Amino acid sequence: MASMRVHELAKEFDMTSKELLDKLNEMKIPAKSHASMLADAYVAKIRKNLEPEIKQRAGQLEAEEAAELARERAEAEARKAEEERARREAVEQERAAREAERARREAAEAEGGEQGGEGSPDGRKPAKAPASSPFESLASQIESEKERVAREAAEARARARQAKAMAEVAKKQAVEEALRQRNSKKQKGSASSAPKPAPVIGAKKASGFDSLLSQIEAEKQRIEAQKKQAASARAGAKDAARKGGKPERGPKKGKRGGSFEQIVPELEVQQQPAGEDRYAQMAVQAEKLQRDKVLAEARAAVAAASTHEGEGRRKKRKEKREAENRERLEMEAIEKGLDPTLVLDDSVVEIPQGATVAKFAELIGVQPNDVIKRLFMLGQVLTLTQSMGDDLVELIADDMGRKVRVVSPEEEYAVVYHDKDEDLKPRPPVVTVMGHVDHGKTSLLDAIRDTGVAAGEAGGITQHIGASVVEIDGKQITFIDTPGHEAFTAMRARGAQVTDVIVLVVAADDGVMPQTVEAINHAKAAEVPIVVAVNKIDKPGANPDRVRQELVEYGVIPEEWGGTNMFVEVSAKQRLHIDDVLETIILQADVLELKANPDAEASGFVIEANLDKGRGPVATVLVQRGTLHPGDIVVAGTSYGRVRALVDPRGKHVDEAYPADPVEILGLNSVPVAGDEFRVFDDERDARKLAEERALRARLAEQETKSHVSLDDLFSRIEEGKQTDLNLIVKADVQGSIEALRDAFEKMDQSEVRINIVHSAVGGITETDVTLASASDAIIIGFNVRPTGKSKVQAEKEKVDIRLYRVIYQAIEEINAARVGLLSPDIVEEDTGVAEVRETFKVPKVGTIAGCYITEGEINRDDKVRIVRDGTVIFEGVMESLRRFKDDVKTVKQGYECGIGIHGYQDLKIGDTIEGYQVKEVERTE
Repeated sequence: MASMRVHELAKEFDMTSKELLDKLNEMKIPAKSHASMLADAYVAKIRKNLEPEIKQRAGQLEAEEAAELARERAEAEARKAEEERARREAVEQERAAREAERARREAAEAEGGEQGGEGSPDGRKPAKAPASSPFESLASQIESEKERVAREAAEARARARQAKAMAEVAKKQAVEEALRQRNSKKQKGSASSAPKPAPVIGAKKASGFDSLLSQIEAEKQRIEAQKKQAASARAGAKDAARKGGKPERGPKKGKRGGSFEQIVPELEVQQQPAGEDRYAQMAVQAEKLQRDKVLAEARAAVAAASTHEGEGRRKKRKEKREAENRERLEMEAIEKGLDPTLVLDDSVVEIPQGATVAKFAELIGVQPNDVIKRLFMLGQVLTLTQSMGDDLVELIADDMGRKVRVVSPEEEYAVVYHDKDEDLKPRPPVVTVMGHVDHGKTSLLDAIRDTGVAAGEAGGITQHIGASVVEIDGKQITFIDTPGHEAFTAMRARGAQVTDVIVLVVAADDGVMPQTVEAINHAKAAEVPIVVAVNKIDKPGANPDRVRQELVEYGVIPEEWGGTNMFVEVSAKQRLHIDDVLETIILQADVLELKANPDAEASGFVIEANLDKGRGPVATVLVQRGTLHPGDIVVAGTSYGRVRALVDPRGKHVDEAYPADPVEILGLNSVPVAGDEFRVFDDERDARKLAEERALRARLAEQETKSHVSLDDLFSRIEEGKQTDLNLIVKADVQGSIEALRDAFEKMDQSEVRINIVHSAVGGITETDVTLASASDAIIIGFNVRPTGKSKVQAEKEKVDIRLYRVIYQAIEEINAARVGLLSPDIVEEDTGVAEVRETFKVPKVGTIAGCYITEGEINRDDKVRIVRDGTVIFEGVMESLRRFKDDVKTVKQGYECGIGIHGYQDLKIGDTIEGYQVKEVERTE
């Protein structure tokens, strides 16, 4: 029985805490409040004393409840009888009224028309009472219905009270039964424990706790007695041996059983007290543990003594494994172009390129303070988180007597694949089209795949890398189209790295140009065969033989002249000899015997990457090995993720991509850099770890960039003869354009002004870019993108210069002019107004008309317009019509609606933004 609080016991007795406290005071039981704790003995005493009162209260409650129930039943029956009597009286009255009304009508019909005047008053008086009788009977019915509803509600309440009373009675009976059973059990327990002698229990407690010293003394005496008994047994055995007789088996067995007696002491110590028996068992267990420990040590010694057997075989196997591992590492080092001696030397530590001081100290196993001290003595004050140059790493390591090898990021994360010959299968060729600008590369591809890409490019120049697939006689050819301008050197170089055959397009009327020579150098550096397509043979003044002669000077010799390069004369515009180009490519691919392993995990290169507002980061990849499936975990540079979908060049979703297949992958966490190698991982945690390590290293390298001056101070610094820096923030629609701009800026003369790209990313110009430009005194360059949200207002407020371009020539020329300080009059675009497309209408013989609302400024009829969708410029042109209702107007101001038609563009959609602008010449003030 557990102790209870006062309020818990009061609830059990169906009493209030105050009533129970009064009872406790009468019984002289200490309790101060309802939360006081009552001991077990007090609880039993309270239940015993209050049991008669509880029973009496339960009986009174039953009697009261029964009387109340009987009284309520009698009242309900009386009300019911009264209501029944009233209802019968109302029915009788209504019946009498109806009879009287019927008699009056019969009398009126019998009297006739001439007596109607005299009889009308008589007729009214008796009719007056019956006329009111239906309403009176209706009222009586309503009253009777109300009484019936009240009676039923009273009966329901009475039944509820009766059920509650019965439940309370049942509860009291259950409590009474529980108390009765508890008391009977207590009496049984006391009766069963009565025969046990109390002094024995007290003796046990005294022997266990009070007389501990006497028990210890008794244990010592027992151990001494056992020792004396064992000594006497040994002496008896020796005497028997001297006399020549055999000793008895009993004493010898007793000698053997000396230790066994300790294991089972109950055989001899049954008459000893319980406390002594327990201490004997503890002593026996201690001896057993000591004996087991000695046996374990002996077994270990025996096992150690027998290990020399078979050491020779294990040593030979170990040496064989080490030799195989050394041979494998040597082969991998040779494939990577490294010195095998450095790779196989265990004392050489590999240091990643751009490692921090803390990382360097950790890898070579020294304290960071020692490294910082030596750096300080060399005049290099670096902190733990700053990166070290390659020469500095080798110099500090040599000073500390350590051998190190600086590992580049490509070498650090490079993976060498080894495929068996039986796993390799033929794959389609990957062809890259190269050549000078406006020599017809995209037009040639259009003739092959009939896509018309050039019509959608700004100025007819390809600004991105695209990939397409062509099927010829059941054979597949993958084409990669690289831009032709000289600024796209890096993009063309990246195309040469992933390609098998290069189609060099040279115009027959133009000949070899500098970009043509550059393409030849890229092809030779990548050791890729060249197929020359002499284009524009249909133009006047075309001379294919002159093209051959000029190419011979650069090592491209035709086959008919004894060389190894195939030449094909084509005309992309007239569709002449296109099949010959395809047959030449297939023939060259057959000579190369291109093979790949399609059953391995996929790997390849990122051709292009951009940020799509609806789909997120989208990367166009070219699979080089293995098969790529949706659901694979991919790492591409600092980006990683699970492939959600694969989209082929035709825009269809596919379930797999084989070697030489270009596909778009969705599901990456960020936009990768064009040219990054991608590969598939089995575990997502490994992929995330690798991508995060690359991103961390990129951030550390970015932190090393120094702060520079702004464009406002540029010309004054030039006049003072100081070397200055020009900070730029580059935003573009695709990653390839960013890399092209970066490559063009790096080629500029850096002697007077050093150009630094502080930040570059894919997407529209945001408020974050403006904040970064304001903090770093940088200029924002937008290529094929527009300011989004309130970024334009913020740029005007913080006086941040935003330059927007659609053709790369203009960006390069403006930056170059600013760099050298040429302040010639500039042609700028002045925004006039912004219209939001809210509805589109199809007009026969006219086209699509955009129903617009002017949100900013004022739109003029002679303005040039650009159409912006999701922050990206998709079209530039002029207005064909500007109307308000049915009238042509010259201008529409902010807050008004109008209809706008765009000349040569019909793909207008709801949500597009039409920006009006005018081109003006503005004189520079500096």
